[in-house]
Amino acid sequence: GRSPPVPPPSPCPPRSSFCRRFLGSRRSPYPAAAEHAAAPDTLPRTSPPLLPLLAPRATSSSMAKIRSEVLSPFRSVRMFFYLAFMASAGLGSLIALTQLLPALGNPARAAGVPETLKGLGIDVAAVAVFAFLYSRDRKASDAQVARLTREENLSRLKLRVGDGGRVVPLSELRGSARLVIVAGPAEFVAESFRRSRPFLRDLMERGVLVLPFPTDGNAPALEFGEEGDGEGEAEAEDEEVARKSRRLWQLTPVYTSEWAKWLAEQKKMANVTPDSPVYLSLRMDGRVRGSGVGYPPWQAFVAQLPQVKGMWSGLFDGMDGRV
Repeated sequence: GRSPPVPPPSPCPPRSSFCRRFLGSRRSPYPAAAEHAAAPDTLPRTSPPLLPLLAPRATSSSMAKIRSEVLSPFRSVRMFFYLAFMASAGLGSLIALTQLLPALGNPARAAGVPETLKGLGIDVAAVAVFAFLYSRDRKASDAQVARLTREENLSRLKLRVGDGGRVVPLSELRGSARLVIVAGPAEFVAESFRRSRPFLRDLMERGVLVLPFPTDGNAPALEFGEEGDGEGEAEAEDEEVARKSRRLWQLTPVYTSEWAKWLAEQKKMANVTPDSPVYLSLRMDGRVRGSGVGYPPWQAFVAQLPQVKGMWSGLFDGMDGRV
């Protein structure tokens, strides 16, 4: 009265008679392997490769090369023609040498030596000139790619918007704000803030946002509640100025070690001492338009930068200063 035992499911496909005969003739010494064979859907998946960890640096370099091609579209064409002319002149020099050497040992062909020497000199001069032009363009291209790579690395740095706000990369500000980075001791940052107060309204009209980065680890004393321009404005307008000043200085760097590393590289390339307070001014498109040692020239920013509102807003976003 007992029901027959149910046989275990076969690991072979339904129509694979060879697999059934093979597994029926021998017994696997590895039970775990048999279990995985019986349930192929439960096999552990392999972890993804570690190559994506290197993606940001590779992407930054490739984006820099693409932007370099866009900014200087005819440089590659010039360099190609320089190489072609160098190859042509080099081939002409080789042919002239093969004609000159036999002529020097044969008095009957000595009459053509001056002409051959003239052609050889022209070819050698052409090789030298085009090699110089190619080298100049190559150095300019490498310098531009290096600068764009640093700017791409800068755009990947994180910052926080407001007190307790969300963390975004610096690239999120492209097209919407002109960032000014103020890096130095806390006293330097606080003095930069005090010097910007008379120009708060003008700076905000030009889409300027300030990122204070105290390099000594101390919090700068930024007083937002005081009157900014000293012209006796109404109390309501003073509150509006205080609110806008908080908005102007609302950014906070995140992962300060990465910011410090990027600034240290910039100072090293510019031959600036590591402890010097500096500022960097970015254009609307995220490229560095100006930098220097000392306090930011707020009045110069107001005079040079166009407003972000009005009929011409957006038209001169990429023309707010040379890189």
